[in-house]
Amino acid sequence: LTPPLDDDTVTDQEAQVTIEIYHASKFGNGEMVAQEIKRVLESKGHQVSVHHIDEVKAKDVPPAELYIFGSPTRFGGPIGGMKRFLKKAALPPGSRYAVFATHGAAAPDKKTGRVPTDEEMARLRRTIPIMDAILAEKGLAKVAEQRFLVTGDQMKGRLTEGWQDLAERFATAVIT
Repeated sequence: LTPPLDDDTVTDQEAQVTIEIYHASKFGNGEMVAQEIKRVLESKGHQVSVHHIDEVKAKDVPPAELYIFGSPTRFGGPIGGMKRFLKKAALPPGSRYAVFATHGAAAPDKKTGRVPTDEEMARLRRTIPIMDAILAEKGLAKVAEQRFLVTGDQMKGRLTEGWQDLAERFATAVIT
């Protein structure tokens, strides 16, 4: 008889995966998300490394079975450093990837008090589609995406309540 498996134990069908996470956090929110994703994935038996894009050369990205990229949103898209990193990254075609982005939460206009519609917010949240387009040109295969909202000061705000649950669901989605 084999002992029952704990839900967090890696099974034969779900072998250990080597995962590289690259983020471009400016004020710490993306770093917190990346570390939470790492924590969840490691608790499931996977090998995970987290890097800020300023600490590694894009051409020196090590081989992995899955890559995760995260960027804050500036002027509706990923910051320039992340776009440059993705364009220069030496990633084998067919590699699997997932992306996450931090976005400002919808807030009332200071002059009118009007809250933007979902459609208006979608135009301001192009980070993931832009990152996807760059990675698709390299022939990579997307497995998951997740948006994390930031409240308060749009530049230095804090992640909205429940972000850890989103990170856990995202981490689970990238390995299933």
